[in-house]
Amino acid sequence: MSEPADTTVPENSDDRIAVLFDIDGTLVDSNYLHVDAWDRAFADAGRPVDAWRIHRSIGKDGGELLESLLDGSDEVEQYGERAKELHSEYYLQNTSRLRVIGGARELLGELAGRGIAVVLATSAPENELEILRDLLDVDDAIFAATSSGDVETAKPEPDIVEVALDRAGVPASRAVMVGDAVWDIEAAARAGVECIGVRSGGFGEQELRDAGAVAVYGDVAELLANLDDSPIGKLAG
Repeated sequence: MSEPADTTVPENSDDRIAVLFDIDGTLVDSNYLHVDAWDRAFADAGRPVDAWRIHRSIGKDGGELLESLLDGSDEVEQYGERAKELHSEYYLQNTSRLRVIGGARELLGELAGRGIAVVLATSAPENELEILRDLLDVDDAIFAATSSGDVETAKPEPDIVEVALDRAGVPASRAVMVGDAVWDIEAAARAGVECIGVRSGGFGEQELRDAGAVAVYGDVAELLANLDDSPIGKLAG
């Protein structure tokens, strides 16, 4: 019988590498639930916004999303807070519809089995993060996680990536990020971290490459199938 994989992350950070994961749209198929929740929220707040425009902003910091979709500071002040409250309410009503993207659990387990620090680098609120982690059900593979409470401004600002690096105890050169949106890639780049793009969030390959992705895969299952030849495999040596 073969020995079980050693899932111990090196205690010496000089020997450690980390993979930072966005969750929404990357590990969990949630982007379109967010679009639906925002669509309903804006309409019920009294300021409808076209759903396709909402989709293009999913993954941004909540404040930046409002600024990009509403017309100026007056509209943000008039409709923004109510829209945020309703979005959270409507999204939480639909979490039973969330699904783990194929290959996500297997990829996290494989990385942990190789002694790589897996960090969930998300700006989701704590209550949403708890739901997502329960759904993923791979806490034994996760080294650390972030949430919206860790930063004042989320993606595309680099703050959440920098917190994730600190939690992993590695420099930017010893980490790779995986994300589904151009905002993930821009945030990673600003923090000096290479980012792999996946198309499962609805952004196209060329968009992700133009934003700076060093490689693009259809989803995390395709990344797992090509792990050794990916930027993660190359970093791990």
